[in-house]
Amino acid sequence: MKKQRNVLRIAGGVATAFGLLTVVSGGATLLGGLEMGAVVLFVLWFNTLAGFAYVVAGLGLWQGRRWAWPLSLAIFAATLLVSTAFGLHVAQGGAFEMRTVFAMALRSAVWAGIALVARQALSGR
Repeated sequence: MKKQRNVLRIAGGVATAFGLLTVVSGGATLLGGLEMGAVVLFVLWFNTLAGFAYVVAGLGLWQGRRWAWPLSLAIFAATLLVSTAFGLHVAQGGAFEMRTVFAMALRSAVWAGIALVARQALSGR
């Protein structure tokens, strides 16, 4: 039980920190404070808004709330959908930055891991 709580707190801390960094960087880019090159607006908006969901999920994980598992899964699924739409944008010749490809892959991997941790720790309660 204590191990599960520690794992949830680590996952919650990672999700919260990731969310705060996402909101700050996305918000700064949207407000013109950061020059990011070929910005794909729907990806930028999604990531910025998703950052708030990351923080909520992170706090839920930290507190061991059962709803944090479906929220984490929804974040992962939404990230995959936006990644697919981004891939279609690229395939159609749309401008993009390679760092966006890496960022979306990282976000997908992080949320896959967080969702797995949340499922294992919270769904059996």
